[in-house]
Amino acid sequence: MTGARTFLAAIALALCAALLAYHFVQRASEAALRTQLDQSLILTARAVETEVARFGSLPGIAAQDARILAALAAPQHPSNIDAANIYLAKIGAHSGAAQLFLMDAEGTTVAASNYDTEQSLVGLNYSFRPYFKAAMSGQHGRFYAIGVTTGIPGYFLASPVEFGAARGVLVVKVDMTPLQATWSRAGLATAILDQDGVAFLSGAPEWLYHPTLPLAPETLARIRDTRTYDGIDLSAANAILTAPDRAQSASGLMLIRTRPLTDDGWTLLTGAPIASVTTTATLSAFGAALLALLATGLAKITNQRRQLVALRLRQNALLETRVAERTRDLAHEVQARRQTEAELRAAQEGLIHSEKMAALGRMSAAIVHEISQPLAAMEATLGAAELALPKGQEKTQTRISTVRGLVRRMQRTTKHLKSFSRKEQGELALVSVGQIVENAMDLVAPRAKAVGVTPQFVAPTAPLHLRAGAIRMEQVMVNLLLNALDAVEGCKDAQITITCGADGNLTTIRVSDTGTGIAPADLPRVAEPFFSTKISGEGLGLGLSISQAIITEFGGTIGISSTPGKGTEVTLSLPTPAQQQGTAA
Repeated sequence: MTGARTFLAAIALALCAALLAYHFVQRASEAALRTQLDQSLILTARAVETEVARFGSLPGIAAQDARILAALAAPQHPSNIDAANIYLAKIGAHSGAAQLFLMDAEGTTVAASNYDTEQSLVGLNYSFRPYFKAAMSGQHGRFYAIGVTTGIPGYFLASPVEFGAARGVLVVKVDMTPLQATWSRAGLATAILDQDGVAFLSGAPEWLYHPTLPLAPETLARIRDTRTYDGIDLSAANAILTAPDRAQSASGLMLIRTRPLTDDGWTLLTGAPIASVTTTATLSAFGAALLALLATGLAKITNQRRQLVALRLRQNALLETRVAERTRDLAHEVQARRQTEAELRAAQEGLIHSEKMAALGRMSAAIVHEISQPLAAMEATLGAAELALPKGQEKTQTRISTVRGLVRRMQRTTKHLKSFSRKEQGELALVSVGQIVENAMDLVAPRAKAVGVTPQFVAPTAPLHLRAGAIRMEQVMVNLLLNALDAVEGCKDAQITITCGADGNLTTIRVSDTGTGIAPADLPRVAEPFFSTKISGEGLGLGLSISQAIITEFGGTIGISSTPGKGTEVTLSLPTPAQQQGTAA
């Protein structure tokens, strides 16, 4: 009877341990999977928003061209239509947009970039589209739909056009299917949902043009009226979600996470198979049950040993000694295992961080590659348009100048990203420290004038030189001066001082300011990529990261010391060239 009770107690304990282990491991694994999916959503959302944003200003800019205005005002003249068609075709070729077309006030297409193809939009009426109605009401229309004429899906961006009494709409169609192809090749179960919950882009083919939940009859009627998904029967499509955070796909049951995307009411959805979570929890449950059985067995053995000790008093001391030794060994083993687990976790976190930074570098390089050439083409086109603008068009010229400024700003941003994602190679030469500082001060002079603080350069008594790249050293000094100007902006009696000197084998350059300083908690992170303390949000957080990479390449180091409320000092320490050391000797 005692043996049977012991066996039943062991089974009950094993079942309890298995249930608890399964519950806690399943919750922990699912939480980790949610975190992983949320991080993936952040990166994917940035990629989608970047793809949409690069075409956001195109309809409004193209609508101001004289050829577009002439075609809208006098469509009865064939020469006006021909000029508008050619212009739209060129803009489409340069920008990468799928289609551009001009509609009159009734919604009839007057000119189009595909005017010379079999699927030409010229003469067709699209007044039923929501983007046309929004633009005619003076707003910027945004709408994703399958093309009625071409049968190709795209994102339609529309801007109103007015020229005298004539009114119309200029539309740009953006092809977003390359994103879907990228997700499919990568095997990502990612989709973009419209405001009704219909997946119009998806890396999982079984989700494409399926709603997350069954659609109401009035919603289906509205989608049919606007011909959003022309040729697709949404009423027969199965819902994606089987629960609030679960979905069924070809790979089985999936955990689903979502994130709002853009101002159009879109939602980014991604999922991962939940089978791995279940497998991990099941294995943990089996392990816990086995450990419980082992623990019960050990308890039984211990009890038997105690009975033997009661029967054999002479062996009591020996048994106690052996138990104590075994306990110490187990304690050492537990401590060793804990230390090993801590080291493994630290190594895993380091690998994850390295992979994130590698993915970030690859993403930065891809973004720069994708947008640098269109930006250059847009800047050149705007420059040509500004030169060719007739006199008396000051308002248009002001708009063009404003847009060119925005394009240049985007080009500067991509240049920073390019510097961050690729190590620049170049020949090192003997450069003058004083000349580098003076050139950098000239470059930041407009910013210094706006802040109202003039940096003071305390020139060395004897010329100092470095073996480095002059342009990259100037880039480092410009980054440090701009950071100092940002720090002292709005401060009373603000000062920025640049000093330099040589001490043995090291040449130092110091940039000091009397600004707001850096909080002790932020100081270790200021050189991390994309970390910024600027409240305005204008900084990318790449300046110090790029500067540190450049100085490290030259064999030097960057030191930062700061006192909140008093100021910051950044010290560049670089090897003194052999020629200068000989002169000093």
